[in-house]
Amino acid sequence: MSTIIPSMRQTGDVSEIDSQMMSRALELAAKGVGLVSPGPLVGCVVLDANGKVAGEGFYVYEDLKHAETWALEQAGAKAAGGTAYISLEPHAHQGRTPPCTNSLIAAGIRRVVAAVEDPNPKVSGNGFDHLRAAGIEVMRHVMKLEAERLNEKYFHFMKTGRPFVHLKLATSLDGKIATRTGDSRWITGEAARARVQELRHEYDAILVGAGTATKDDPSLTDRSSLPRRRPLVRVVLDDKLELSSESKLATTTSQAPVIVFAGPHADSERRAKLERQGLEVVVISESRNLELVLEELGKRSLQSVLVEGGASVAGTLLESELVNKITFFVAPRLIGGRDAPNAIAGLGAESLTDAIDLDNVEVRPHGSDFEITAYPKPRK
Repeated sequence: MSTIIPSMRQTGDVSEIDSQMMSRALELAAKGVGLVSPGPLVGCVVLDANGKVAGEGFYVYEDLKHAETWALEQAGAKAAGGTAYISLEPHAHQGRTPPCTNSLIAAGIRRVVAAVEDPNPKVSGNGFDHLRAAGIEVMRHVMKLEAERLNEKYFHFMKTGRPFVHLKLATSLDGKIATRTGDSRWITGEAARARVQELRHEYDAILVGAGTATKDDPSLTDRSSLPRRRPLVRVVLDDKLELSSESKLATTTSQAPVIVFAGPHADSERRAKLERQGLEVVVISESRNLELVLEELGKRSLQSVLVEGGASVAGTLLESELVNKITFFVAPRLIGGRDAPNAIAGLGAESLTDAIDLDNVEVRPHGSDFEITAYPKPRK
């Protein structure tokens, strides 16, 4: 490579070159979307001693090489005396791959700039300690917030053992998800629906309630055409086990897994029939306990789940404070009607002080529709 980096100019404790190179490392890390779970997204840029880009790399789970290894191999001898920019703390333990810290030390890297610590207890802090013990200068927390946002699914999974929950809903401007007769296809336009497929690509699982599964008979597949490491797991909350054996979900288990969460009183014959078709039926001891559902998904190394319906599931998740991120696709149309279903059911807030406030709101247009994404603020 022959990319020349502009001259360094300090902006506080972080130089312009540090910010530029970390931004590139994060950009590289994002190339692993759909290809790294249950691991993290990681990117690395190596500069030689003269400040020129000598190597780049990003992590893909199946490659058995980490971002640092790819970048160092590309840099070769030019890495000696150089700087490595890494979007996540390098690991110092023997896992599926040898320690990345060993590779950085052996290559002669003199300085490591990292965005954030790895919350994995096998890694956290140990990677930085190993580098410092070898005489390498370590600088942390360059673009820390951006790095945490990029790896928000991995961070949440590592800290809780449960998947990151992203609630997605498509509504009219007046908050309806269907007409009074149940017609819901399509509230939003093609551009917004294509964006939904991109969202599905980012997640390990997609979840709906029994009502949505029965009424809409969805396939719940990732139709983004983007590469993914493992198929999107389809999850149905079906307390009474009402899913039809003729449904698209029940007849396509060879294409992607389907997990159905049933209540303790679900019909055993119906369960056996669905299991013969290849569905996994998990009986939850406490009906509609979504925390138990998430714990079961976590046991299956599902790092993230996109929730697509319906209103009852959305209300229960929000009232249980289990939603980590929310996206509304809003169409500029009015459906109206007292009997037309609203986006979120449940008890709702008694007063405005009980309402769920949202933070870090982002708005993006898709054709004539708008994608509004935000994070629920913690309840007081």
